[in-house]
Amino acid sequence: MEKTKEKKLILTELDAAEVGSSSDEVVIGIAPAFGEKLTKTIVDLDHVVVLRELMAGIEEEGLKSRVVKMYQTADVGFIGHAAAQLSGSGISIGLQSKGTALIHQKDLAPLENLELFPQAPLLDGETYRLIGKNAARYAKGETPTPVPTRNDQMARPKFQAKAAVMHIKEVKELDPEIGTGVELKVEFK
Repeated sequence: MEKTKEKKLILTELDAAEVGSSSDEVVIGIAPAFGEKLTKTIVDLDHVVVLRELMAGIEEEGLKSRVVKMYQTADVGFIGHAAAQLSGSGISIGLQSKGTALIHQKDLAPLENLELFPQAPLLDGETYRLIGKNAARYAKGETPTPVPTRNDQMARPKFQAKAAVMHIKEVKELDPEIGTGVELKVEFK
């Protein structure tokens, strides 16, 4: 699933993101460096694959996605929370550039979530597609079985230095003046 004909992800900023009114949407909130300053996850999975799989999972469940770049935070919980506040369905996916993800719901606190995927080194294209599918299922009012996750006790120490460098790059792109987030046009070429 990680092999793709798409070679490039083009993210075009549109207007300031507004609260959606469509109950059949899931907002994917991405971190400020995603797809531009940083283009791969912590294990070098192209962001084009990550975003394409999330969107495909949502679409397979009959819903649509909307992508919003968040400039006020690099924390996946707060990205997901802000995205859920913008989502017409109240459901969102928060995504850091390193690959950490979660599914959020608008009536939960920022550090609460429906599902958390904290070990980015263990996430692959198939898992991102399942995350998209589950987010869409929550948006439809279903109670899906959580996405299966793997656990590796050595993931943290093995990737700690790289995670720190990626976080520094992510934080450099923060811009609180921009507001909650910016709506993006997503193209795969």
